[in-house]
Amino acid sequence: MTRTPDETTTGLPGRPPVVDLATWQAARDELLVREKAHTREGDTLAAARRRLPMVEFDGTVEVVGPDGPVPFLDLFQGRDELLVYKHMWHDGAPHQGQCEGCTTVAWNLKDAVYLNARGVSFAFLTTGRWDEVASFAEFMGYTQPWYSVRDVDEPVGGSMGYFTCFLRDGDRVFLTYSTTGRGIEPAGGFFALLDMTPYGRGEAWQDTPEGWPEGHDPCWYWRSDADGNATWGPTSRPVPQWTRPGATPVESLGRRDDH
Repeated sequence: MTRTPDETTTGLPGRPPVVDLATWQAARDELLVREKAHTREGDTLAAARRRLPMVEFDGTVEVVGPDGPVPFLDLFQGRDELLVYKHMWHDGAPHQGQCEGCTTVAWNLKDAVYLNARGVSFAFLTTGRWDEVASFAEFMGYTQPWYSVRDVDEPVGGSMGYFTCFLRDGDRVFLTYSTTGRGIEPAGGFFALLDMTPYGRGEAWQDTPEGWPEGHDPCWYWRSDADGNATWGPTSRPVPQWTRPGATPVESLGRRDDH
């Protein structure tokens, strides 16, 4: 049962007008036209990605995993396509001091079963030393393969914090695509879900109705304290870490720039 427009409520400041269901449906249908156009444009962009030129490189370059150094070709696991996420790393930092944005991505990619079913392998790459990386992956409970690409050049190593796609043709390996900036968002379905909610992500950059709650700094909710309060202070952790056994409050992020 819905309220009629003249019924009183607590009155949220700046809220959109309250209307009957038919009026709401008409406005919703009007927005749907734009949403469908956005979806079709996304399909067009994906088609353009499939037509980008490729860069060939030496697939025998070695990366370090649980079994020691292995050629990059091994990451394909016999498949023709490979998607990797390049996880940022803070040398010497404890688990709570590692990149909160990359933790957000990795936490939502704990299972690649659908990628594998489509013939796409998946792995995490990072510049961290393997002993630190292995400890972190074990603490987080990650089951996807991790590899250190420390001192390895692009396109395998290099800059971190984005997705990169590769294609294999026998023993030949090609770089086909990589993301930048917010291109990592498809990994976190919660981004799109938050965009559907009345208050959205609650970030300062988003466009909201006048009088709606003011936004915070970008990604303000990615770290919290033990009580679940959003904070980037010295007792915070990337939010998913609080679900891990042994995660306790700490006094420092442990990063080099904290000292």
